[in-house]
Amino acid sequence: MIERQIKNVLLGRLQKYPAVSLLGPRQAGKTTLAKSVSSVYYDLEAESDKLKLDIEWNVILHQQLPVVLDEAQNDPEIFPKIRSAIDMDRKRNGRFLILGSISPALLKHVSESLAGRIAMIELAPFSACELDRKKHDSLWLMGGYPDGGILDRAAFFIWQENYLNLMAMRDLPAWGLRARPKIMDRFFHMLAASHGNVWNASQLGRSLGISFHTVNVYLDWLEHAFLVRRIPPYHVNIRKRLYKSPKIYWRDSGLLHALLKTDSIEMLLKQPWVGASWEGWVIEQILIQMAAWDIPFDGPYYFRTSDGYELDLIFGLHGDLWAIEIKLTSAPGREDMNRLNQCADMIGAKKRILISRSIQSLKGEDTLSSNLMGFLDYLKMHSSPKSH
Repeated sequence: MIERQIKNVLLGRLQKYPAVSLLGPRQAGKTTLAKSVSSVYYDLEAESDKLKLDIEWNVILHQQLPVVLDEAQNDPEIFPKIRSAIDMDRKRNGRFLILGSISPALLKHVSESLAGRIAMIELAPFSACELDRKKHDSLWLMGGYPDGGILDRAAFFIWQENYLNLMAMRDLPAWGLRARPKIMDRFFHMLAASHGNVWNASQLGRSLGISFHTVNVYLDWLEHAFLVRRIPPYHVNIRKRLYKSPKIYWRDSGLLHALLKTDSIEMLLKQPWVGASWEGWVIEQILIQMAAWDIPFDGPYYFRTSDGYELDLIFGLHGDLWAIEIKLTSAPGREDMNRLNQCADMIGAKKRILISRSIQSLKGEDTLSSNLMGFLDYLKMHSSPKSH
C-alpha cells in the first residue's frame, strides 16, 4: 500500500482533538487511510451498519481505537450522540474519525454539534511526492485517483467517465443539488474548456441557457465536492487594472483530460490548452503538499493585469510573499525570470519562483528556477519559522 503523507497530520490531530473529520472527493482513499488507523469501522451509507452502530453504541463509548464513521453526513442523528459522548469525557482525544465526500452537509452538522471538538483534514488523491518520479507524467495525464489509471493504465479514462457520470446522475442529486444530469454533464465539459481561465458565470450561463446565479450555485457544489478549485485574485493598489474574478481549475488532471478526450502524453503535449493543464497540475501538487506537511499559509491567490502581467500562484508564508510563475518548458530563459521579477515587484513579493520542466535548478538569495520537485524541496526547507 502506498503510504499517504497526510497520515502524520491525521495522527497528530487525533492526539489533540476528540474527533477528526477526514474530507475529500469520493474514491480518493479516505476509507483505506482510515482503516490503516483503526479497525473499528462503520459505513453510514449502509443501513445494516447504521443499525449495528445503534446497537453497539454503549460498547463503542469504551473503545480504545478511534471509531471510524464513513460518509457520516448520511446519518445526521449521529452527530448529537458524538457530541454527548465527547462531553462526558472531554479530556479523552482521538475517539472519532469522521469521513465525508462532500463538505456542505458534513460541515453543517459539525458546526451545529461539534464546534470546538473536531479538527478538519482533507485527503487528496495520490500526489507527486507519494509516487516515484518516473510516474509524474503519468500522474499529470491520468490524475491521482487510485482506481483511475495511475496504478493500472488500462483503467484510464473509462474510470473517469464513469466517475463523472455517477457524480452527475447520482451523487450530486443525492447530496441536494437540483440539476438535470444532462445539464451537469455539459457544465463539466464547459468547465474543462475554461480550466485555468478567469471565471465568467454570465458567459457559461448563456451557453447553458440558465442564469449566472445558477451557474455560480453549480460551481459552489463542485468546489464543495472537491472537483474544482477556485483561486481568488490578489489585490494590490497599483496603477493598473486588475482582474477581479477567480480562476477555475479542475483539481484532478485525469478528470480534466478525460473530459477533453486526451489519453496519452503525446496527445496532451499537442493540445493548445496544454499550458493551462500543466499550470493547474503544478498548483494542485503544491497545495496538496503544503497540506501534507501541515504548512500554514495565506492564500492561494493569482495576479493578472489587463495588459498581460501575470503570476500563476501567490501565497504568504511567515510574513513573506511568494510569487510563482509556471512554464511548460524544459529550457526557461532570462526573459521568463525578468517577467516574473517585474510582476513580483508590483505586489512586493520577496520570493520569486519559476517552475518549469527543467532538469537544472538555479538558486539565488530569494529566487529559484527549478522543476516541481526542486521547488517542493526548497519549500520544505523554508517552511518552518526557524528557516525564515
